[in-house]
Amino acid sequence: MNSAIHSSPPTGNTSQSGSTVGLIAGWGRFPILVAESLKRQNHRVACAAIRGHACESLNDICDEVRWFGVAKMGGQLRFFRRHGVQRMTMAGKLFKADLMFQGSVWLRHLPDLFCIRTMAPHFITRRKDTRDDTLLTAVTDAYLARGIEVCPATDFAPELLVKQGHHSTQRLNNKQQADVRFGWTIAKQMGGLDIGQSITVKDQTVVAVEAVEGTDACIERSGKLCGKRGFTLIKVAKPQQDMRFDVPTIGPQTIELLAAAGGECIVIEADKTIVVDQDEVTRIANAHRIAIVAVNDAELAENENIFAA
Repeated sequence: MNSAIHSSPPTGNTSQSGSTVGLIAGWGRFPILVAESLKRQNHRVACAAIRGHACESLNDICDEVRWFGVAKMGGQLRFFRRHGVQRMTMAGKLFKADLMFQGSVWLRHLPDLFCIRTMAPHFITRRKDTRDDTLLTAVTDAYLARGIEVCPATDFAPELLVKQGHHSTQRLNNKQQADVRFGWTIAKQMGGLDIGQSITVKDQTVVAVEAVEGTDACIERSGKLCGKRGFTLIKVAKPQQDMRFDVPTIGPQTIELLAAAGGECIVIEADKTIVVDQDEVTRIANAHRIAIVAVNDAELAENENIFAA
């Protein structure tokens, strides 16, 4: 089985104008923004849209679109080969808890042979775990072994990565700053264990930790625990973050949920977090007086005034 080959994150040129780039599209606006960016760069886009997740509007943006079940990896591979794809990317969320824990995985998704061969060590023999990084690395290695390089989506849409600084008019008070410094290292440790990307903190106490349920559910749970009295969301990249997949992402819905739950502050990692529809995120945050700040490890450790206006 060729999927034993382990690939490193690509560092080559992704700007070959006119080439056909493959896109595996999951839930949300992120795949749409990536497809639009690819088209602006004069690429053709062959989109393997995941049924039950991806948005129908991809049909109007991409040059070729075919809809697949999540476990139809062989069909996706043949689709990409038919359209001359040598480089592909993945964008959008898959609802892992729904996919894995609602009845028999194999019977519900009817995987094809390519998928079975790739995922057998994780779901049949159980020689390997089913953490996000483990599964997604298996997928990217399997495609590479068959001649298709998986590139970070942000190589094609770098404008989606958030820059360091304040991204709303609200500023962190002293208690929130203390919560961030307290929680940042803990969030990084959770990421290093591939448990989740987010934690919530109040009064230097961890309120909730994201796991398989995702950031949205973590936010909602925090609101119930804090009684809408204010908490801080910290969302970071893993220390070993592979930018090809599972990159921290927020968007307008994140801010709306945070406001509804009583959260007052969100701190994200600069240059390693995707912000979907950044202007709308800022508008909603300002309307709810929510502070949004992007920082990085080095600055947080070295700059005592990093949260100053």
